[in-house]
Amino acid sequence: MARDEKPAPVTPSLTDHVAANIRNKLVSGELVPGQQLSETSLSESLQISRNTLRETFRMLTHEGLLVHVPNRGVFVATPSLAAIIDIYRVRRIIECQAIVLAPPRHPASQRMRAAVESAITSQAAADWLSVGTANMEFHSAVVALADSERLDRLYRNISAELRLAFGMLDDPEFLHEPYIGLNQDILELFEAGQAEAAAKALDDYLVQSERTVLAAYARYAAAAV
Repeated sequence: MARDEKPAPVTPSLTDHVAANIRNKLVSGELVPGQQLSETSLSESLQISRNTLRETFRMLTHEGLLVHVPNRGVFVATPSLAAIIDIYRVRRIIECQAIVLAPPRHPASQRMRAAVESAITSQAAADWLSVGTANMEFHSAVVALADSERLDRLYRNISAELRLAFGMLDDPEFLHEPYIGLNQDILELFEAGQAEAAAKALDDYLVQSERTVLAAYARYAAAAV
């Protein structure tokens, strides 16, 4: 390779594309904790071979999103208590710093506003799963304030795990409704140039959300005994 010749870009494999598709199903709430995945139906709906699907399953199992149970099959993972606590710790580090350091006119703020508006529209239709998806998009846009491909990639994986944690609470309205207005408040503080106040509001928000999810986990674990 010549000194000034740039390396060829890495093209995502078919397995990467399929894994991204399944992660999106997790983030949207289409797949829920404990759900068994059918090789036959998934390979047909995604129009891929079973070998490709099995390789994808291995990848997502390694990421902690799926679980292989010998002689039974592949299931959507249920996050552990330690995983939930760690997810929220990582979120506070990434999201609060992203808000503090970004300029108020950062392009990602447009994504934040679009997510807030989408949540309000879905709220009016009582479509609480879509409210949850809009909420996830809001936080993805917050991470995008950092202008880091690595953080974006990390957060995509965290988002899938987080939605699995949300799936343990069988009342999506209770889970998502309080955060519609809070997202809007954080956005308005950020756009007004009050980054420190926005980050403090976000930190308080994440603490509240973590407590809600941990309480749901405790109920879920008790019911499973």
